Amino acid sequence: MILYEDDFVIAVAKPNNMLVHHSLMARNQSDEQTLVSLLQEKYEKQYFPIHRLDRKTSGIVLCAKEKAFVAPFQALFTSDQIQKVYYGIVRGFPPKSGVIDSPVKGRDAKVHKTALTHFETVANVTLPIPVQPFPESRYSLIKLLPKTGRMHQLRVHLNKINHPLIGDPKYGDRFHNRMFQTEFKMSNLFLHATSLSFQHPFLEKAIVINCPFPKDWQEIAKRFKWNLP
Repeated sequence: MILYEDDFVIAVAKPNNMLVHHSLMARNQSDEQTLVSLLQEKYEKQYFPIHRLDRKTSGIVLCAKEKAFVAPFQALFTSDQIQKVYYGIVRGFPPKSGVIDSPVKGRDAKVHKTALTHFETVANVTLPIPVQPFPESRYSLIKLLPKTGRMHQLRVHLNKINHPLIGDPKYGDRFHNRMFQTEFKMSNLFLHATSLSFQHPFLEKAIVINCPFPKDWQEIAKRFKWNLP
C-alpha cells in the first residue's frame, strides 16, 4: 500500500514478517520476496530503502526513487530531524510515561551504542485468563518515540523495563506469546511504525505520513475495547 509519493520518495506500508531487503545478516533464502523486490515487481522500477524495519515489525518504510536522493533523507534520521512514532502492545502495566536510556548492541553484536526511547502508556486491559504464574493477564497499549535508531532498539528497551512486546520471539515472554497464539490465534509481533514527520529536504515543506494499523491490531483493539490512534 502506497502511503505517500512525490518526485523523490515513496512511502509504503510493510506487513509483518517481510524483510525490507536481502542482507548478509538476515537468515533468509535469496529467493524470498522482500519489500524492495515486491515494489520492483509491481511498479517495474527500482526503489532504494532509506531506513529499515525489522522483519517482524509492520509499518512505514520510506524509499527513494533515485539512489542520489537517499543521502539527504538518511541525514534526517541520523541527525534526529525526523519524528518516528510506533505503537506496541506489551505485557503488564508500564508507568504512564518515561524515558529508557540504555545502550543497545550494534549490528556487529559486540559494541554497545547509546539508545534513547520515550514512551507513553495509552490504554490498559486485565483479562481473566491465567498466564503463568498469575491468575490473570494484563496488557498495555504503548506509544513509542525512539530518538535513536539502533537495531531492535524498541524490543530491547521494553524488555529492559520488564514490559516486553507481545509476539516477540527473542526478547518477549514465551508464556504470554503462547496465550495470544492459543486464545486469539495471533503470533505476529505487536510493534507498528505508525507515522513519520519531517521537513522535506527537496520540497522544503513539512511532511506527515501515517500508516493504518494491520488487521490483527484492529481485532485486538476491538476485543480489548481500545481506541487505536
